Amino acid sequence: MSDDNKDGDKKKDVKLDTWEPARKPSPPPQVQATWRADEAAHDYPAAANYLSLIADPATVDKIVDDLKKAPIEHFRANDLLRAARLELLPFDDMRVRADLYKIMTAVPLSPVLIVRGDMLAGFPLTIADGYHRVCASYQLFEGTYVPAKVVDLPVKEKVHGT
Repeated sequence: MSDDNKDGDKKKDVKLDTWEPARKPSPPPQVQATWRADEAAHDYPAAANYLSLIADPATVDKIVDDLKKAPIEHFRANDLLRAARLELLPFDDMRVRADLYKIMTAVPLSPVLIVRGDMLAGFPLTIADGYHRVCASYQLFEGTYVPAKVVDLPVKEKVHGT
């Protein structure tokens, strides 16, 4: 027994040059999503409808107005889901399948509409419109970059004038 192994426990010799991770990273997909240069007209009312469940009307109007003016940025699908604290929807979700069909048939998808979270206050990112598009993009490849319009949470005093 060597001095390194005085307790008698058996150690395996592991050769790092032959080690492989348990899960290899997915390769980039052969099929890639195509994206519209701008969002569809119905995306803003859809975002407003969702936001009306979690914010007052004045705040919703401010966020939607800001989204209309926001530039398009690009974020990885996995980062969007993590920041929003949302689960990945499965392949068999009807809306995810519809977006995957669009991707496979080269129909451009709309950029997603996002309200930035506030890490210090404990608020996650909010996907106001496009959750299914994010999930469909992730189903292709978790590192897919998704175009998004992102705005900050409005300061309540500015929205309500107090």
